Amino acid sequence: MPIGTYANGCLRGGVALPLEGEGYQVVRPSRGRYWGHPRLISFIEDLGARAAAAGLNPVLVADMGRPRGGALSGHASHQIGLDADIWLRQDLPSLPESQREGLSSILVVDRANFTVGPAWSADHAELLRLAASDPRVARIFVHPAIKIALCETVTGDRSWLRVLQPWFGHDSHFHVRLHCEVGDTFCEPQAPVPPGDGCDAELYSWIPDPNNPPPPLAERPPPPPPHPMCTAMAGG
Repeated sequence: MPIGTYANGCLRGGVALPLEGEGYQVVRPSRGRYWGHPRLISFIEDLGARAAAAGLNPVLVADMGRPRGGALSGHASHQIGLDADIWLRQDLPSLPESQREGLSSILVVDRANFTVGPAWSADHAELLRLAASDPRVARIFVHPAIKIALCETVTGDRSWLRVLQPWFGHDSHFHVRLHCEVGDTFCEPQAPVPPGDGCDAELYSWIPDPNNPPPPLAERPPPPPPHPMCTAMAGG
């Protein structure tokens, strides 16, 4: 049961993702961040199978969540078992667990020029298409340069581009977020993504303007108090 919001909640009945399966493998498993709602487990297993069928190298699954959800260091969200980070690496075969412990992600964005970099490939685009085409997905966060590159190159069916949302920091991984669904009584959804493919002026407004630098970052506000249901569950 997902309880609360993606950024302030917890999880009842979390399930561990097996550390490897058809078409996927968990990286840095000693961190123990491979727990989620059963729906997230099924999504990753299905994505791995679809990626393998498409001839892609294994999907590299990074941070998901903790067994009971809640705050996860390094993340504002990942609290209710419906979020997962997937590395944008398509250069590795299946590896034994011991060899996955010390792996690092790689940048696929040229930060200086705000474009995809030489590590970006058609395999990354296909992996994102497979993930974004799943109806369980509410949104996928990617670096703005990645969405711009896809907007300018994808032909044919472009409907899946809609769920790709630009957000800084996602230049070596993408962040999948699943829907709250019917029966998730205590799951508080975000507003749906706007209609259309999102390849519009708002997307291009993310490109830095050297003549109009952004204001300094405001101090991050303190985290909200824990969701009352989660506090009660922890106490029990």
